[in-house]
Amino acid sequence: MRAIGNILWFIFGGLLMGVCWILTGLVAFVSVVGIPWAKACFIIAQLSFLPFGKEVMCRQEFTRIGDIGTGVFGTLGNLVWFIFAGAWLAIGHILCSLLCFISVIGIPFGIQHLKLAGLALFPIGKIVVDKATATAARRANGSGITISIPIPEKLQSNR
Repeated sequence: MRAIGNILWFIFGGLLMGVCWILTGLVAFVSVVGIPWAKACFIIAQLSFLPFGKEVMCRQEFTRIGDIGTGVFGTLGNLVWFIFAGAWLAIGHILCSLLCFISVIGIPFGIQHLKLAGLALFPIGKIVVDKATATAARRANGSGITISIPIPEKLQSNR
């Protein structure tokens, strides 16, 4: 079912917005000072291409450890991101969601675009993981057990 959702998603705006994320990442990368944001763009582009079965979590919620992206510098980074690129990418996702909401079959895709619009506004300090890993981390965090889940390099965001 997840594969069918991802194929339909690709048609309902996933391709367009994934390309927007990649182009934004390339512009950030070329600016040199934007390299940390570029890395986040490329990770979120992967999510934007195939979002079903994945989830976005705050890194501090995931690891139970604060880092530079989840503290004051992360907030400042999100502010800079919002001004230069975040608002524009969020508007793109919102426009795609409105187009998806027009048809009944597109409503789940519209909801996914709105989730990505929220991520587009403030991506610093977030991580993209599969749903099973997110559920396990939340379950362990709720029980007070500290877990160590190895994070594959391709899933790390702004680490």
